[in-house]
Amino acid sequence: MTTSTAAQAAAPKTVVTRFLEAIGAGDLETLTNSLSPEASWVYPSKDLPISGTWQGRDTILGDLLATAGDLFAPGTGLTITVTSVVAEGETVVAEWTATGTSAGGRPYENRGAGVCTVRDGLITEIREYSDTHHMGRTLFGL
Repeated sequence: MTTSTAAQAAAPKTVVTRFLEAIGAGDLETLTNSLSPEASWVYPSKDLPISGTWQGRDTILGDLLATAGDLFAPGTGLTITVTSVVAEGETVVAEWTATGTSAGGRPYENRGAGVCTVRDGLITEIREYSDTHHMGRTLFGL
């Protein structure tokens, strides 16, 4: 079974859970194979440098997630623990806890949630929600 065939065979809940775990593990292959080429990631806050809509798999991986990795202390990374996932058809709502040490040495622990759309085994949209005040203060020094 090819990678794209495997992704198409997976249930939406599995696709999203695997994607979130791959972010924490830095697993670029799984991240790439989980996102539609036309995927979008919406971070609705207006207060952070990452706020807005990130359009396309290459932009999400090369700009949003690559930039996010730079926000953490070298060698420490980000740990994502999925705490709850609910799926109904192509809609998946996931909750997680993200922990790490910021590039400035501050402890980071943030609860997040994402509303995801999965079509044909690929994530086509993510709308992420988290404590933007904590993120701004801890990661961006705002």
